[in-house]
Amino acid sequence: MLYPDFWNDQEKAQTVISEANALKDQVNEFSELYKTFENLEISYELVKEESDEELQTELEEELSILTSRLNEFELQLLLSEEYDKNNAILELHPGAGGTESQDWGSMLLRMYTRWAEKKGFKVETLNYLPGDEAGIKSVTLGIRGHNAYGYLKAEKGVHRLVRISPFDSSGRRHTSFVSCEVMPEFNDEIQIEIRTEDLKIDTYRASGAGGQHINTTDSAVRITHVPTGVVVTCQNERSQIKNRDAAMKMLKAKLYQREIEQQEKELLEIRGEQKEIGWGSQIRSYVFHPYSMVKDHRTSAESGNVLGVMDGDIDQFIDAYLRSRIL
Repeated sequence: MLYPDFWNDQEKAQTVISEANALKDQVNEFSELYKTFENLEISYELVKEESDEELQTELEEELSILTSRLNEFELQLLLSEEYDKNNAILELHPGAGGTESQDWGSMLLRMYTRWAEKKGFKVETLNYLPGDEAGIKSVTLGIRGHNAYGYLKAEKGVHRLVRISPFDSSGRRHTSFVSCEVMPEFNDEIQIEIRTEDLKIDTYRASGAGGQHINTTDSAVRITHVPTGVVVTCQNERSQIKNRDAAMKMLKAKLYQREIEQQEKELLEIRGEQKEIGWGSQIRSYVFHPYSMVKDHRTSAESGNVLGVMDGDIDQFIDAYLRSRIL
C-alpha cells in the first residue's frame, strides 16, 4: 500500500532533481557561451589581419546570435525571487463582450501554449470552459518547467484586443479584454492554513471543448474557500482524488497570491498612491486594425509583427518587463 507521505517524498525528490538538472544546464550553457566567445575572438583577429569581407559577415552574424544567447542567459540568472523557479498556474478570463471576447481568450490560450512549447515547458489543461459559440469562457493551465512562474509573472494583467470582429456582420471595429492571472504552483514550500470546515467541495461530470464528456463519472471537482470566496476547479484527471489534489494546489496558490496582493495594496495606501484596478488598466494592447502593432504599456516595448506575437513570440515583452523590475 502506498501512503500519502510516499507521494510527497517522490514529489520533493522530483523537484530537487529538476532544480539540479536546471543548474547543470546553466553551467553547460555558460561553458558553451565562453567557448563561442573565444572562437569569435580568434575570428575577429583574422578579420583584422586579412580584411576578409565574407568572414566579417559571418562574424557579425555569429556575434548577433551570441548576444541574443547572452541576454537570455543573463535573464535566467536574474530570475532569483523566491518562487521564480516554480511551475506556473495561468488562468484566462474574458471580459464583457460575449463571443468576441471569448474568441480573444482562445487566441491568448494558443499564444501562451505556443510560447510554452517553444520554451520546452509542459502544458496541462486543468480546467476548460468553452464559449457559447466560439472561444472560451475561462481556462486554467498548468505550465511546468524551470522558471515558468518567473517568466510568466510578467503576463499578469489585462490584455486588450482591437480588430474588425469576424462575428460582426457590419464589419465594425471591436475592443475586447481578457484578464490573465498567474500564480506559482506550490507543493510544500509555503504553509497556508486551510481548514476543512472552510471548504465547500462540489463534484460534477467533466466535459471538454464542444461539450463532449471526458468520462461518465463525477470526477471534476470545484472547491470554494468560503471565508474568501475563492473558487478553483479542476477536471483534467479521470480520478476525482487527483482532481481534488490538483484543485487544492490551485487554491493554495490563489490564497497566497491574494495575501501578496493585499500587502501590496496596503503599501500603496500607506504611500498615498492610487492604482486603478479594472478593464481600463490593461498592460498590453494588440491592435489588428487600423494598423498592426502590439505594445506593452508598462515598458513601451512594441512589435509590428502581430502574427508572430500571436504565435508565441512574446519573449521581448517578458524580457523588457522583468529587466524593468530588476534595473
